[in-house]
Amino acid sequence: MVEDGGVPRRRTVSRRRAGATATAPTRPVGWATGESAADGEWLVRAVPGAAALKPYRCPGCDQLIPPGTAHVVAWPADAPPGVGPAERRHWHRSCWRARANRRPR
Repeated sequence: MVEDGGVPRRRTVSRRRAGATATAPTRPVGWATGESAADGEWLVRAVPGAAALKPYRCPGCDQLIPPGTAHVVAWPADAPPGVGPAERRHWHRSCWRARANRRPR
């Protein structure tokens, strides 16, 4: 028993000290957030304007996203790690938020 009347703390052993090797995650932590909607599960990453170096075509409005414009990149959550550009889509932020309200073309 601890002197202050509380429960004694359990001593934990670090895996690194125990000899286990660290493995890299398949997707970096904090890189993308998961979103669930009627159109499925998505991983979404915000792209700041300073990092937007190329023009992209937004699938929501079919307009150009010029370089230097902040936007989001989305891809299916069930895509394999390291999914290529064929699965990723660059959207205006407002188009991404409003995609459930759009009528099919």
